[in-house]
Amino acid sequence: MLLVVAKAPAPGQVKTRLCPPATADQAAEIAAAALLDTLDAVAATPGVTPVLAVGGDLGRAARRADLLRALRGWPILDQRGATFADRLVAAHADVADRFPGSPVLQIGMDTPQLRAPMLDRAVRRLAGTGLAVLGPAADGGWWALGLRDPRQAEALLGVPMSRGDTGLRTRRALRASGLRVASLPMLSDVDTMADAVAVAAIAPHGRFAAAVAAVTVPLADPRGQNLALLARGGETAAPRP
Repeated sequence: MLLVVAKAPAPGQVKTRLCPPATADQAAEIAAAALLDTLDAVAATPGVTPVLAVGGDLGRAARRADLLRALRGWPILDQRGATFADRLVAAHADVADRFPGSPVLQIGMDTPQLRAPMLDRAVRRLAGTGLAVLGPAADGGWWALGLRDPRQAEALLGVPMSRGDTGLRTRRALRASGLRVASLPMLSDVDTMADAVAVAAIAPHGRFAAAVAAVTVPLADPRGQNLALLARGGETAAPRP
C-alpha cells in the first residue's frame, strides 16, 4: 500500500507560511500542484495500491477538477484525530482495516520532487529490510514512514510533530516499540517559499515548479537577484522603478 496523507488545498487552509510573497490563493495553487505531482508519482509506481487520507474538503480545493480526475479509482479515507500524530496513526489503522495484512509506505504532499523510481526503491526497501523504514527530511522531520504492520504506527503517539527533532524522536519511538528501522534517502520538503524555490529547482518540469514560478518570477529583477536571495531564505528587495 502507498498511502498519501494530505490536506485539501483550499485557500487559507494550506501553505500559509508561503504568504507573503504568495497570496492565499497562490499558496493553495502551489499546494494543489504539489499534491498532483505526488499523485502522479504514486500512480506510476509499479505494484502498489494507492490510498489517500485527506483532511478537509476536496470540493473547496484549488484545482479540484484536476485532483478529482487524478484520484479516480483511489480509495479515499477521511482523516480523523485531534493532532497530526493522531491523524497519522488513524490513517495507518484505517488502511490496516481496509487492506488487512498489507505493508504501508506513507508519504505526504510536501515532497513534489518524488518520482516513481524513488518510491519504488522505498517500497522495495520496506519489503526487504524488515519492520520499518523512515525517510528523513532536511529540516529534521521525515517525509516517509513504512511499516510492515501499519498498526505499529501507534508508536507515533506522543511524538511532537513539525519540529526540528521530529525525525530523531520518531526513530527513537519506533525502536522503543521493538521495530528495526532502515533509512531512506534524505529529502527536502516544502514549508517556506525558500524551500519551494529550492525544490522547484530539483524538479523543474512539474506542476509544482510552474506554480512556484507564477509567484516568484514576477519578484525577480533582470539579474534574478531576488530569486537567488529567496532561495537562500532571505527577504526579497523592493521592486526597482
